[in-house]
Amino acid sequence: MTDLTGTKIAFLVATEGIEQVELTGPWEAAEKAGATPVLISTEAGKVQAFNHLDPADTFGVDVVVDDADVADYAALVLPGGVPNPDALRMNEAAVAFVRDFAASGKPVAAICHAIWVLIEADVVRGRELTSWPSLQTDVRNAGGSWVDREVVVDGNLVTSRKPDDIPAFNRELLGKLG
Repeated sequence: MTDLTGTKIAFLVATEGIEQVELTGPWEAAEKAGATPVLISTEAGKVQAFNHLDPADTFGVDVVVDDADVADYAALVLPGGVPNPDALRMNEAAVAFVRDFAASGKPVAAICHAIWVLIEADVVRGRELTSWPSLQTDVRNAGGSWVDREVVVDGNLVTSRKPDDIPAFNRELLGKLG
């Protein structure tokens, strides 16, 4: 495994509705590789994660997205859950952060419904990606090509469908950094 000591990875979430395993799975993989995960959100304080529809743990926010700088991070992870990316795509600073990150050429990894934020940031046009199956029409309408695979890598974008895909998602994300 590549040593990512000193590498900061941004995890962007809204204040609630984050699918916990889609946050903690990649977070733990990043830490195991030596990277430093940083939780960025739309507001300071704590965010509420969920196990599907049931409230789970809360997590402390490290940086508010208004104060986040793409230059400070080697990669961006967008965990899913339905309410989380739905709220993020309505936040101009969050969408701008994702757009700028994608334009930087650095890895941007999104799982499940988090693809909505990529769509809102207008970074899926001409790209191949995957997501939760109900979003395939959204991807196509935004000019992307949707496929049903556990992980898809297209340039700097890494996408996966669901929690079961997290091992493949983590492997490809960390591979982009190593």
